[in-house]
Amino acid sequence: MSQHVQFLLRAEEMPAHWYNLNADFPEPLPPPLHPGTREPVTPDLMTALFPENLVQQEMSPERHIEIPGEVREVLSLYRPTPLLRAVRLERALRTPAHLYYKYEGNSPAGSHKPNTAIPQAYYNKVAGTKRLATETGAGQWGSSLSMACQVFGLECTVYMVKVSFHQKPYRKLLMQTYGATVHASPSPYTEYGRKVLAEDPDCLGSLGLAISEAIEDTAKTPGTKYALGSVLNHVCLHQTVIGLETIRQMQMAGEEPDIVIGCAGGGSNFAGIAFPFVQRKLQAGAKTRIIAAEPASCPSLTQGELRYDFGDTAETTPLMMMHTLGHKFMPPSIHAGGLRYHGMAPMVSHCLKLGLIDARAVPQLKAFESGVLFARSEGLVPAPESAHGIAVAIQEAIRCREEGRKQVIVFNLSGNGLLDLAAYDSYLSGQLQDSGPGI
Repeated sequence: MSQHVQFLLRAEEMPAHWYNLNADFPEPLPPPLHPGTREPVTPDLMTALFPENLVQQEMSPERHIEIPGEVREVLSLYRPTPLLRAVRLERALRTPAHLYYKYEGNSPAGSHKPNTAIPQAYYNKVAGTKRLATETGAGQWGSSLSMACQVFGLECTVYMVKVSFHQKPYRKLLMQTYGATVHASPSPYTEYGRKVLAEDPDCLGSLGLAISEAIEDTAKTPGTKYALGSVLNHVCLHQTVIGLETIRQMQMAGEEPDIVIGCAGGGSNFAGIAFPFVQRKLQAGAKTRIIAAEPASCPSLTQGELRYDFGDTAETTPLMMMHTLGHKFMPPSIHAGGLRYHGMAPMVSHCLKLGLIDARAVPQLKAFESGVLFARSEGLVPAPESAHGIAVAIQEAIRCREEGRKQVIVFNLSGNGLLDLAAYDSYLSGQLQDSGPGI
């Protein structure tokens, strides 16, 4: 076996439609509720934050939604993305398992996030939006939306979780290079940010808090709409290009996955790799095990409750049925900033409830240990978020070795870690430690 095996699709083989899992759920997804009335949210209430065309996608029952030509043209900057077999990692683990990874780190922003940033910017441009406000954790989403706004001629303001703002200065610089305005959250630029800072001047921030600031900014600034990088249905929809391509590429490899893995914070990249495989379980009876790898410091799927909760700390979003640690939960300052979110996407949460997926929590040190092993075997430095998925893939490969079983394992390498080397420095110098509930 060659030491470097990759499966590439031609440009014209990029998916022409997104896949909407909502069309195939055997039990309907519980609707979001109005925070005041506790009644199901209607489309007209959501248009205060999002353009009507994205609200339609959020609530759509259609199985396949066409990707506009203008969106496919921009996606073609980096899509289709490669699927690679990790032969060197297999040898390092001495496993009979075949390990494949879908590599999303070759996008302009270095992660999977442009898959939804590009269509969101496009649909806002079509709807007449002049400016987008958003939040970001580690900065992959903020970088991606900044790039997409530049492509479609929109202004962009990003509220970046303060701990990541200081840990990852090059993410901030990348957003500014793309033309965005970036504030550390909590910031002095919103009423809610000032309130939090008055109570705790040293607050490190959270995604829920940054969402509150971005929503307040949206509500108070004419011509502005809000953009979210994870959690919502239309975000999960846009990411399904990952899994749709992976299915074709596994056919090229002549193998059928036994296990599919993705890291999970809010749920976007996990949904991207997983939902097309969930469809095959529902429609064709496939026996694929699908595993969400989440951080032990923020374990919404494995330790959270499935209930209605707010998506932000200021209680301004609709209530969503999701696995949650509580919207006031303040996660530890782990380096996988993109996974520091108190709740999980309603669609991903629904999959877990229905037994369509499993979940596993990964401690921070184990994630970095796995990321380093992957880098030394395969040459690619993974983002800390992606390293959680790699950790679970390695666990499964070792299980195959111990049981003498040959299984096919596919995981989503959702981003590169070239702007996260400070995190690897902290790990390699022994400065990182595990933290979170039960640790």
